[in-house]
Amino acid sequence: MKPIIFIDGQEGTTGLQIHSRLVDRDDIELLSIDESLRKDVNERKTLINQADLVILCLPDAAARESVSLIENESTKVIDASTAHRTADGWVYGFAELSAEQCDKIKNAKRVANPGCHSTGIIASVYPLIAQSIMPNDYPVTCISITGYSGGGKSMINAYENEKTPDMYAPRMYALELNHKHLPEITHVTGLTAKPLFCPIVDDYYNGLATTVTLHNDSLTGRPTAESILKVLTEHYKGQKYVTVAPKLGSGMLECNWGADTDNMEITVSGNDDQTIITARFDNLGKGAAGAAVQNMDIMLGLG
Repeated sequence: MKPIIFIDGQEGTTGLQIHSRLVDRDDIELLSIDESLRKDVNERKTLINQADLVILCLPDAAARESVSLIENESTKVIDASTAHRTADGWVYGFAELSAEQCDKIKNAKRVANPGCHSTGIIASVYPLIAQSIMPNDYPVTCISITGYSGGGKSMINAYENEKTPDMYAPRMYALELNHKHLPEITHVTGLTAKPLFCPIVDDYYNGLATTVTLHNDSLTGRPTAESILKVLTEHYKGQKYVTVAPKLGSGMLECNWGADTDNMEITVSGNDDQTIITARFDNLGKGAAGAAVQNMDIMLGLG
């Protein structure tokens, strides 16, 4: 029998993306909810418990409510919200994190889909901590530039239909330095110091570039940019979706690289004294819907 999938919150940006990726697949059965009943708790509960796997594309509180509705012990869940990314009993859904992570996802009943910015930052930092090159208390500093689709329906509408003069230039936000992705970054990487993280939204639809900045003399063994490149290349060797550029970056890196794909490319730039690591990918692809579908396939043994 084909596995049965239900997307709870299909009308949102991520939900629509996931639905478009699944609707024509012939190896699954996709449940649909009547538009007039999409907020009806009883109808959602029925569909959730009919499904082999539920993908939650909801605000945090609603995602927790959906999990509480599960009575079928066989129902698996992928949560695209921030509600369960640091919760006990949930596996973090970044399959390329380590050699063991894909197996953890495969055997999990509860998987938390990563945030878009955190995907790039974790991809850059985790291998260095795992290799004891970056101390756990290293003061990580990073910036992240994203297309406006990362802000969901309201921001998409503002940029496309209600644009004001300030929207034609990049705009910094979350200036209180307490972005909602920070808890998962520290939780997954093991960092003991909260990174200093500033996100930026720009006037293009999709694509994201996170950049982590490093002072090499503060890292164990004082590595060079070239040696850090080798470490990341080895860590992601053989991966389908995450690759490392073969040479140190030079010239310019466009922030919409990989738009409309599920790929991530990590580029290391710098010299003997300083290094920057830039991860570029689609905030709606590997940063959201693409990652959810990848996790679904792993959990159900598909593809």
